[in-house]
Amino acid sequence: MRYLLRRAMHTVFLLFGVSILTFLFSALTPGNYFDEMRLNSQISPETVAALRAQYQLDRPLPVRYIHWLNSVAHGDLGFSFAYNSPVGPLLWVRARNTLLLTATATLLAWLLALPLGVWSAARLGRAPDRVLSWTTAALLVIPDLILALGLLILAVRTGWFPTGGLVSVGYETLSPLQKLRDLALHMALPVFALVLSALPMLVRHVRASVAEVLDAPFLRAALAHGIPRRKLLYGYALRAAANPLISLFGFSVGALLSGSFLVEVIMSWPGLGPLLLEAILARDLYVVIGGVLLSMIFLVSGNLFADLLLYWADPRIRTAASAK
Repeated sequence: MRYLLRRAMHTVFLLFGVSILTFLFSALTPGNYFDEMRLNSQISPETVAALRAQYQLDRPLPVRYIHWLNSVAHGDLGFSFAYNSPVGPLLWVRARNTLLLTATATLLAWLLALPLGVWSAARLGRAPDRVLSWTTAALLVIPDLILALGLLILAVRTGWFPTGGLVSVGYETLSPLQKLRDLALHMALPVFALVLSALPMLVRHVRASVAEVLDAPFLRAALAHGIPRRKLLYGYALRAAANPLISLFGFSVGALLSGSFLVEVIMSWPGLGPLLLEAILARDLYVVIGGVLLSMIFLVSGNLFADLLLYWADPRIRTAASAK
């Protein structure tokens, strides 16, 4: 219990530090949302000054940060200048879409990476292992931007998949099964792009971790006792190599989350990526801060979940934690 409490406290302090830095860097960036109004001769300087005072941009930075923390406590996360509404409701809908995309891609990437990595490690140095290694190396050198654009061009030319949006027009009139199919078709391209970008790294790490333990004495002894090779690989070798892979899981969540922002922008997926890009271009301060903070929450949640899995899977961690 102390271990979990300590990890939770680390997470809270990390989020607090990220919020301070994000707020500081965003607030100190030259220019703000109302600067373009100064160039409009139809808007008087008094009006611009009144708007700045209304949104408290004329107050000292510490006062603005405390006011923002108060809005965070109420779930508003500040106020959007461009949308003229609290930031929280804007972000929650987009965050749900990003989370749906990232969680699906993470699940599929790991479901593919584990059997492929174990299969490659069992054939280490042979032709199938070399072919898989060359394939993953080729995928690693392809930038995510090129990969997403290539899939988008393929969809446009073939017409097999929708090229943007979350659902089709008239989605509300569809039956439950048709709604699920429509959502799956819209998710197919961005999920496929994220899986292809994450899969090579995951496969190579699983392969290296399993290959490292295959020569362990206890595995040789288990093989000599006639334990089937499939059970040996998935029941013993993969479990022995689990610790670094569980740690990698938390890292993969962050990698997929950052990659999803680019994919969302290119493929017009209504997630946090397009909203953050619009907010940055419009200098919508509190939307940028809220989006970065929410992304960080997803990242630390993935790492915290990986820590919980490590605590559950490795008795040595539980023993060390209880001894402190």
